Amino acid sequence: METICPLDIEFSDEIAALLVPPSTQAVQDYCDKLIATRQCHGLKIKQSGNDGKGAYANLEFTEGELILKDQMLVGAQHSSNKVDSLVCSYCFRYIGSIELQIGRKLYLQALGLSADKEHDHETFSDTSKVSCPHELLDKRENTLMTNHDKQGVCASSDSEHNNLVPDEVIQSLINGSLGLPYSKKFTLPSVISCPGGCKEEHYCSKLCADADWELFHSLLCTGESSGSSRRRALVKFTEHANGTNDIFLLAAKAISFTILKYKKLKSTHFEAQKQHNRLKGMDDSNFSLLLEAWKPISMGFKKRWWDCIALPDDVDCHDEETFRMQIRELAFTSLQLLKEAIFDNECAPLFSLEIYGHIIGMFELNNLDLVVASPVEDFFIYIDDLPFPEKEEAEKLTRPFLDALGDDYSVCCQGSAFFPLQSCMNHSCQPNAKAFKRDEDRDGQSTIIALRPIFKGEEVL
Repeated sequence: METICPLDIEFSDEIAALLVPPSTQAVQDYCDKLIATRQCHGLKIKQSGNDGKGAYANLEFTEGELILKDQMLVGAQHSSNKVDSLVCSYCFRYIGSIELQIGRKLYLQALGLSADKEHDHETFSDTSKVSCPHELLDKRENTLMTNHDKQGVCASSDSEHNNLVPDEVIQSLINGSLGLPYSKKFTLPSVISCPGGCKEEHYCSKLCADADWELFHSLLCTGESSGSSRRRALVKFTEHANGTNDIFLLAAKAISFTILKYKKLKSTHFEAQKQHNRLKGMDDSNFSLLLEAWKPISMGFKKRWWDCIALPDDVDCHDEETFRMQIRELAFTSLQLLKEAIFDNECAPLFSLEIYGHIIGMFELNNLDLVVASPVEDFFIYIDDLPFPEKEEAEKLTRPFLDALGDDYSVCCQGSAFFPLQSCMNHSCQPNAKAFKRDEDRDGQSTIIALRPIFKGEEVL
């Protein structure tokens, strides 16, 4: 029997209004503003009746030339990848130091933890307790994490690798008392803690910490300021997402983004009417502000997740209806957990299954892999390329760490993100552009490069 979400019925008119595709002019105006902000004046977003939105060259591009650097609207590092890469939770730059990155990784490998490289959506339980570098060795008993063998997840390094480096040496890497040769050539931003005091998120600067707090994290923080009941509910939601599909974490960020933007708009428009802050339900003026706050999400092409997700290879076509119903039920369970954590009466339509399903479907159809190259890989390559006397001397200290890391030394930051301009680009089996990170691209922005000369007016595919 199909589960019914009461909010879908109660707010059917508001949900329909939220899901109305924006007009051609609204799309044009929104994209033009983004292009001006990104300073990518060689690109123009246009909408046609046949293919929907498309990206067109506004200038000529040569082969290898940068077409677009697009800042994500919503993005997240894969949960299991946090074992391998300590990055800023907002811009996804690597943080800390080469020593911290290596020491942290070895410590977590010794616990039997690593990324699952065979699955798009990892199935690890909460890694929050093993994310904070300053507490890694003091709270070993709190860092155990369930390894879901039934999903094919395994430790990336053999036990003999883990035993190559003594615990006290790993600790000296983490606390900074042991420096590696030439690591100063790969300086990283310092680790900035979450403003709300949670141990899950870390940043490269106060600017990134404040931006993430204002746009997303203030509703999703599990620090002491969030209160015990909300904290417990958020942990349950996160554990469910990590154990099933971490696309739910992105959906939570999209809803948090909209709620926080709505509240900011309301504060601006109704400063003299603070009694409205405690309204139960929605009036017309509040809903118009919610529509405005929703606008960035409204621009993405959407379908319900359970309708648009590709049928897995191991699911028979005769079982497709059952599979899609199971996906719908999975989304409903996730939504109920999220509602327990951050439900807001004034933004109630956002917590309907119809809206939740369309948000996740938008990610399913439009998201791009979030990839940031690891400076640890660059560090070991640099050591390997040194002339003989310097290389031999450096490897006396670095080789044991490289051997202990094994093949995982080069694992990059991996995640998923929705990029508003990049998502307008259409697919071709003979593309003229590609998503490609250059050496200088060290954060989570989408970077689009020309594969061949592109003429002015030509669609970028």
